[in-house]
Amino acid sequence: MLQFRFSTVLKELSQSNLKRPLTGISRNKSSSPNPSCFRTACPDARVFSKVKTFHAGVHRPLCASPWIRAFCTKTEGVIDATEQVKKDEDATTAKRRKAGILPSLEDLLFYTIAEGEETIPAHKFITALKATGLRTGDPRLKECMDMLKLTLQSTPDGVTLDKHLFKKCVQSNIVLLTQAFRKKFVIPDFPSFASHIDELYESAKDLNEGQVADYIPQLAKFSPDLWAVSLCTVDGQRHTVGDTKVPFCLQSCVKPLKYAIAVHDHGTEYVHRFIGKEPSGLRFNKLFLDEDDKPHNPMVNAGAIVCTSLIKQGAGNAEKFDYVMNFLQKMAGNEYVGFSNATFQSERETGDRNFAIGYYMKEKKCFPEGTDMTSILDFYFQLCSIEVTCESASVMAATLANGGFCPITGERVLSPEAVRDTLSLMHSCGMYDFSGQFAFHVGLPAKSGVSGGILLVVPNVMGIVCWSPPLDKLGNSVRGIQFCTDLVSVFNFHNYDNLRHFAKKLDPRREGGDQRQQQNFGPMDYESLQQELALKDTLWKKVTPTESNDDSSTTVVYRMESVGERS
Repeated sequence: MLQFRFSTVLKELSQSNLKRPLTGISRNKSSSPNPSCFRTACPDARVFSKVKTFHAGVHRPLCASPWIRAFCTKTEGVIDATEQVKKDEDATTAKRRKAGILPSLEDLLFYTIAEGEETIPAHKFITALKATGLRTGDPRLKECMDMLKLTLQSTPDGVTLDKHLFKKCVQSNIVLLTQAFRKKFVIPDFPSFASHIDELYESAKDLNEGQVADYIPQLAKFSPDLWAVSLCTVDGQRHTVGDTKVPFCLQSCVKPLKYAIAVHDHGTEYVHRFIGKEPSGLRFNKLFLDEDDKPHNPMVNAGAIVCTSLIKQGAGNAEKFDYVMNFLQKMAGNEYVGFSNATFQSERETGDRNFAIGYYMKEKKCFPEGTDMTSILDFYFQLCSIEVTCESASVMAATLANGGFCPITGERVLSPEAVRDTLSLMHSCGMYDFSGQFAFHVGLPAKSGVSGGILLVVPNVMGIVCWSPPLDKLGNSVRGIQFCTDLVSVFNFHNYDNLRHFAKKLDPRREGGDQRQQQNFGPMDYESLQQELALKDTLWKKVTPTESNDDSSTTVVYRMESVGERS
């Protein structure tokens, strides 16, 4: 029986194909290779693990002699068999792709959109692209859109694209486009999510309560009927509804943004030498400091004025203003960020309360040494008068949701520390005297302003901006508060919603009831993404050279079986 097992193993051994010869093994007949050496060096090592020697009726492993271990070290210059196998597999895959057997990402994207047709109308591609949440004006798709426009000018009808022209247009942005069409973004089913947002918008639109702020003359000129909601996800998916292109001033919504800039420049420890972290429990413009003679937090006027003094210290107001504007434009992905000089003049002319706060804090030595308080107040009024639209502000909010990276440009704007601290204070102090109730009912970081804006952040998911001028008695947008409350009643965005067991709410991060896999594809993951597309679903019809009129050297043979059916 032992002889039979031994002969079987030897037969298996003789048929195995070793990837490389082992060097340095003694020619002495009594010496034998160490099985553990083969386990790590070649795929057929399992054969050697079965080999035993039999001596005087006792069996023991071949590697029992300690001197044999010397031959198991990897010698210099010898290629690891596992590395060689991987290289062979990569070379095989490359040959298959070159031969047309494995479709490229561009091919797969074409057949996904074409749905069996030989050409794609340009408008069909654009419509399908918008359904994913991406915009044709997305900076990341500039090369694709420019090439599409140029290519259509050269086509006979100026409308349709064949496979070759389509691939030419999309190849520069193929990874992003593939992520979009394979529903790998944070909101996989974006059209369904957008329809829910539209419903929430219409529900809040019917509210007619509140008064437009009139203590600043320029704010009183806005119509109470204006109402807009815009969102941007961390993947750059966009949706807007209402008056989203009307510019309005940030007012207090700029407070978390300039605090983030200050922390980004100086760090948390330095900034909080001058400003506290606690909710004040008082009106936002109250002339009051904490027990350490510091403003309670950077979201009230006193704290925001001190925070303003920390930005670009020693520079003139013009240089400081350009510095902040540059930051905000980067956060907005270079979308609209402007300035209302009329609002600035109104702010300065009616800013007696802020001047009183400034002088009080100067007396208490709240500012860094050498600070010109009146100059800082001018700069403070300027920052409050910066204009945005709902659309551009939603990208700013999404930059905060995305850890400081602008989602539509990919540029790092703020440090993770600055974003974390900003969101923490927005959560506890961002909604004036309504901050506690908002944290309880909505459970998300937010900041409101007297112009009617609410900047809302769903961390790691999206940024949302609501804007409607009528305010409640606490200074928050009536429609905006209603929208935010309804949002977390429909979706499980509240920070303390249980994502696994709270079945009463929708989770837009799920697709088909399954938890979205946290899988991101970058430029270096081309091969994995290609296999994901080609092998996951049975989408393509198999074509052979005999069934096609194309030349066999360029014929693509599409897979019909699923991953589990592969041999």
